[in-house]
Amino acid sequence: MIFENFTFENPNWFWLLLSIPLAVFWYFKKRQQQTATLKISSTQGFTKSTLAQLRPLLFILKMLALVFLTIAMARPRTVDVTTKVKKTEGIDIIMAVDISASMLARDLEPNRLEALKKVANNFVNGRPNDRIGLVIYAGESYTKTPLTSDKSIIINALNDLDYTQNIEGGTAIGMGLATSVNKLKDSKAESKVIILLTDGENNAGFIDPITATQLATEYDIKTYTIGVGSNGMALSPVGIKPNGQFEYRNVEVKIDEALMKTIAESTGGKYFRATDNEKFQAIYEEIDALEKTEIEEFKFYNYDEKYRFFLIIAGALLFLEFLLKHTLFRSFV
Repeated sequence: MIFENFTFENPNWFWLLLSIPLAVFWYFKKRQQQTATLKISSTQGFTKSTLAQLRPLLFILKMLALVFLTIAMARPRTVDVTTKVKKTEGIDIIMAVDISASMLARDLEPNRLEALKKVANNFVNGRPNDRIGLVIYAGESYTKTPLTSDKSIIINALNDLDYTQNIEGGTAIGMGLATSVNKLKDSKAESKVIILLTDGENNAGFIDPITATQLATEYDIKTYTIGVGSNGMALSPVGIKPNGQFEYRNVEVKIDEALMKTIAESTGGKYFRATDNEKFQAIYEEIDALEKTEIEEFKFYNYDEKYRFFLIIAGALLFLEFLLKHTLFRSFV
């Protein structure tokens, strides 16, 4: 019999089946000794009894009974496993993204901002149990998407990210961080995290990055900072042509890594540098691994014992062997 999720509680009993070949050998070895013999000059006039030929059936019944009895003692049973998942308090995450014109630099493929969109999408899709929000900043900052568990909203907001002249130019790191803290300070989540990304230096805004860092520390908000840009020179937009397209030139990459490290270390986070697309992806994978939401999983096992079926068969076979031995085969054993 084959059942789904079929198990044996005491499988060691199957070692008993090794005695069957020994029993068979013993039976055929001693068979002649168990049979009475008579020497006569001729066997003519004697017919071979059909019952005598069927006498080994008694032994076969015993062996079959032993097989089924062994299976019964091994405690066959089916198990139905029910899993219940209890989600603990998740993590609230704000992604603060620099969308200044320099994010269009082409040292990442096809540019820094598009590379960010791809890895951030993967990150969001891998966080089904967390709430995520999006803050964008350049010379000023604002909330693109508040904290939400609806990942499609975040994905759409990320895909819509682009450089715009409607936001003041520059890089206000302190403003981006402060706005993110404001979105998380009243959160009841077990863990609160900011992922702050920039490709430049703080040169705009009216909130100092150190002040914003102190706020993050006060509200127990961990901040991971990411500096985006290759080492050396990068093909970056430096102006707009009459036709409305950007004019690109090689510009030195300047990231205030000292500031980014200070922000991360002060809040219990970590600083990363994304110099190419592969490194960018690896950074988000590392953050994803560092910030895991705990899930409690409860499993309930419902066992259905099957040994009775095999025990009944073993008993029936032994009863049949006893009955045949003392009736039909009585004269031959």
